[in-house]
Amino acid sequence: MPRAVTKAGQIKGSGGRHEKDDRFRIDDRSRYVLGWSNQRKLDALLDQAGDLTVRLSGVAAEQERYQRAHAAAIKRGEVLAGLDQTQEFTEIDWQSAVNRAGQLRAEQRELEGASAELARLNRELDTVKEQITGADGTLRALNGQLGGLGTRQQAAEGVLREAREILAEDACEPARAQFAAIAEMLAKAGQPEPATAAACDRAETAAGTEITALTEKRRDRLSRLSNKIVAAMGEFRRHYPVETAELDDSVDSADGYRELHGRLTGDDLPRFRRQFKTYLNQNTIRDIAGFQSQLNKQAELIRERIATINSSLVGVDYNPGRYIRLEPLPSPHADIRDFRADLRACTDDAVSGEDSDHYSEQKFLQVSQIIERFRGREGFTEADRRWTRFVTDVRNWYTFAASERHREDDTEYEHYADSGGKSGGQKEKLAYTILAASLAYQFKLEWGAAKSRTFRFAVIDEAFGRGSDESTRFALELFGKLGLQLLIVTPLQKIHVIEPYVSTVGFVDNPEGNDSRLQTLTIEEYKARRTAHRIAQHIVAGEPSAGSGAASSAGPSGSASVADLVSIVGR
Repeated sequence: MPRAVTKAGQIKGSGGRHEKDDRFRIDDRSRYVLGWSNQRKLDALLDQAGDLTVRLSGVAAEQERYQRAHAAAIKRGEVLAGLDQTQEFTEIDWQSAVNRAGQLRAEQRELEGASAELARLNRELDTVKEQITGADGTLRALNGQLGGLGTRQQAAEGVLREAREILAEDACEPARAQFAAIAEMLAKAGQPEPATAAACDRAETAAGTEITALTEKRRDRLSRLSNKIVAAMGEFRRHYPVETAELDDSVDSADGYRELHGRLTGDDLPRFRRQFKTYLNQNTIRDIAGFQSQLNKQAELIRERIATINSSLVGVDYNPGRYIRLEPLPSPHADIRDFRADLRACTDDAVSGEDSDHYSEQKFLQVSQIIERFRGREGFTEADRRWTRFVTDVRNWYTFAASERHREDDTEYEHYADSGGKSGGQKEKLAYTILAASLAYQFKLEWGAAKSRTFRFAVIDEAFGRGSDESTRFALELFGKLGLQLLIVTPLQKIHVIEPYVSTVGFVDNPEGNDSRLQTLTIEEYKARRTAHRIAQHIVAGEPSAGSGAASSAGPSGSASVADLVSIVGR
């Protein structure tokens, strides 16, 4: 049983049990879960969040006060612990020491005031002391500078000796040729010409940095060039696997590629390039253009046949005042669309006189891709075979629809892409139209031809058994307009509908269940025998005849009600 909630917050369940949660208020919207919008619940939750934030701020401030009070208590405890270690009052009697110092300063001022000569001497003494202190500082500074100069002199002399020894070595002679280039490099880097040994070290560091940067730059360029070379080698090997079977994609194989190039140049193969291009333009592309033209011709033939069929359909009323027209539409299938685009790309600009190597190579690649799929690529042979059959069958280039149009102004009444959503009678009529059009297309019927040698015979087995009389008449009239000769096998129940379109009938029966019998009659003979048979039945039954004429058998007795009727339509 479903559960429900009352306005008082009680939850009513099965068995008369009521539950209520009093932990929260009834009007607390933060607990709501139903409704068209949750905005008010969100507002309530946001308000609660704001209250909690304020409370958290107050708690934090109170915690900080407690922490400050705790720190002050610790400090007071430390002071009290220090006082606990004091044994005598004199240890903390700072006031007596301050008072004694003040008394001594007062006595000093009194003595100095009493003797002016003593004051003068004291001032001169202070001045001399200051001068001595300054002279000592200057002396120490000069001694330090002198020691530093001595140390620097010794170090410079050592560096000088090392530099002279290095320059005296035999290996230094080749390096002298690079001094000018190094100086130029330092000048470009904004480094001044070194005047001291330390400056030489800085210049060496700067030169090393510049050389390292230049090395990295050239190494990066070398790496990019190597990648391009390896990619070009891979592409070349992919196009010419036999000629490059013993080579690999690495810069170390450059000698092998150079040797191959030397053989190609030595054999004078480039002179055949013009001849190859001529064959490509005149033969290959011409053959592809002819192939495309043949496919287009077949596609145009389909449109012409559809136009011929439409000429026949104009004379048949699909509905009062309306007729059916078949419309071939380009197929939206991606394989068909791409294949036709590739064919056009192979012949685009073929007659424009384009004579560049890029054009020839591009066209060759386009043609080779199509031919490769026709032959079947490795690993895709069966898929390519299906693709070839599909895209080269021009019947797959079209999808067909039926357009029901007004006969007066030729405007469209309804468009049929399929029979979905149509009634049974509409489906039958549309199916008969498609059937008749298919037969006319297959037999290549010539509409309006007085004499034609085209084959136009078809057998229809019980096609009208379940259809309506109206659909059957429409189909027979349509078949007659298209000039088809039909052999119709149908039960006797449809003979009254087929009769106006039939020239010859044949009764088939099997009374004993062993052998079938066939009796062929013209439609006139059939009508006469049917009338005589009905008159005979009326006379036997003792009823007055509605017609006149002699009574006769209409065919094999006892079997007409279950026999099949074979009718040959046509004249």
